[in-house]
Amino acid sequence: MTYELRPIGTVESPLTDPANAPKQGGPEAWLVFDAEFAEGLRDLRTGDDVFVVTWLHRADRSQLVVHPRDDPRNPLTGVFSTRSADRPNPVGLHRVRVLAVDGLRVRVAGLEAVDGTPIVDVKPVLDASR
Repeated sequence: MTYELRPIGTVESPLTDPANAPKQGGPEAWLVFDAEFAEGLRDLRTGDDVFVVTWLHRADRSQLVVHPRDDPRNPLTGVFSTRSADRPNPVGLHRVRVLAVDGLRVRVAGLEAVDGTPIVDVKPVLDASR
């Protein structure tokens, strides 16, 4: 069985090398959406916390065990117990804060994805009272 994911945009980030990207959190970056998804952006607001779902296109999909945080002093650990990008289905999940919305471009803080990473979805962070 196969499933189809379609990117809805891409990340524009100063991060270009996955080896130098932080493991969690990161610099400010732009989420740049394809025009056909403009209506989906209409209620995003500055200050919103959202989850950005990405496809970590430069990941090694054959990896099942890794040294956490890419530190060989850490014992080999199954990827499903880590935040490693290298995994059979390299889906990235990033909690970020919206800094600005400018048409098809959304500026966010704290994104560790590298430049050119495909965006798969954006979802709001809901607090327990919702």
